[in-house]
Amino acid sequence: MTVLNNSANSNSTTLLGASHSLTSTSSRLLSIDAYRGFVMFLMMAEMIHLSSLAKIYPNVSFFEWIKFHTTHVEWIGCSLHDLIQPSFSFLVGTSLAFSLLKRSAQQTNLGILLHAAGRSLFLIFLGCFLRSLDREQTNFTFEDTLTQIGLGYFPLVLVGLVRPIITPLMIGFLLMGYWGLFALYPLPPADFDSGAVGVPADWPHRLEGFQAHWNKNSNPAWAFDRWWLNLFPRKEAFQFNRGGYATLSFIPTLATMLLGLIAGRWLANSQWKSKKKLLLCFAAASVLLLAAWGTASLALCPIVKRIWTPTWTLWSGGWCFALMGTFYLVLDVAKWEKPFFPIMVIGANSIASYVMAETISGWVGENLTRHFGQAPFMLGGESLQPILLGATTLFCLWLILLWMYRNRYYVKI
Repeated sequence: MTVLNNSANSNSTTLLGASHSLTSTSSRLLSIDAYRGFVMFLMMAEMIHLSSLAKIYPNVSFFEWIKFHTTHVEWIGCSLHDLIQPSFSFLVGTSLAFSLLKRSAQQTNLGILLHAAGRSLFLIFLGCFLRSLDREQTNFTFEDTLTQIGLGYFPLVLVGLVRPIITPLMIGFLLMGYWGLFALYPLPPADFDSGAVGVPADWPHRLEGFQAHWNKNSNPAWAFDRWWLNLFPRKEAFQFNRGGYATLSFIPTLATMLLGLIAGRWLANSQWKSKKKLLLCFAAASVLLLAAWGTASLALCPIVKRIWTPTWTLWSGGWCFALMGTFYLVLDVAKWEKPFFPIMVIGANSIASYVMAETISGWVGENLTRHFGQAPFMLGGESLQPILLGATTLFCLWLILLWMYRNRYYVKI
């Protein structure tokens, strides 16, 4: 990982792909930085604890709505917060389309693949490192955002280097294959103790019938992790993930990245007019959302983000196309740039944003209270103290990113 000081437009490649300068050029899209910054802001905004407003002010429907969209759903369904990780993944593919246009003119395919392999390994390492902070030993886990992207990045680049027709075929192959893996995996016996794998007997999100193949911690992805994760040194043997997340989710996550690759190819096509690009993005969004809704309605596969079901790939992919199209319309077609400057600052340095949120945010909060005391954060009462402190911490992190942007410092992998 390096830090670049660029006097011209940035050509660096960050956590989410090719970093786009905030100056629009023929090969760069402001919408990609804005979309990236938007999802990074949603992730960083966790430190504000907005979901606690529903507890502070019960029976206020607006705060219940805020709570729903700032937290993950328990199993089936989708909130705005649930779209953070698929948006990360989608933007990796979108940015790769632009990155390959440049790299293909400068490197051989072998060189591109070697670079991709190194980036994949680094992302996996960084993901494990961040999940191991404040632990006695390394926490080998592969279900978080960085490791999932790292596991899928090399095959993503491999597909990106071949004929474009292969991309939708690969998406279909991945989703059908992953669906078949779950559908054919035998259901647990009647006397299966679900409580032993973190699922209480009265858990309200338990699925019945054919959809039971996608129940929490009794599916093939869970079984794989009980073997795979115990190959690494651990303080205790791995039995289950409390959230139901799994390593094998990188397979359908790769399909999400490939959807982003398709979007990137459309947006990077200099021979197409903006109207055609917008039409394709919103048409793709409609088709994917309809396909996901239909599949879930027929009880063929539920929409579950935590195990990244194929239907979730379609549903979240539809929203990603819609968001990408919307940002493209607003920033690159309508040229409404100034209102989005704050999130574009975040998007221009996404990997720095991610690492700061995972590492120094707590330290910043502690120093704010140490130097200024608790009084400034108690203006709304004790119950609002975490919200005010979190918002101030987030603003401090943004000021660091603003300084990096103005001095053209870009963190690159």
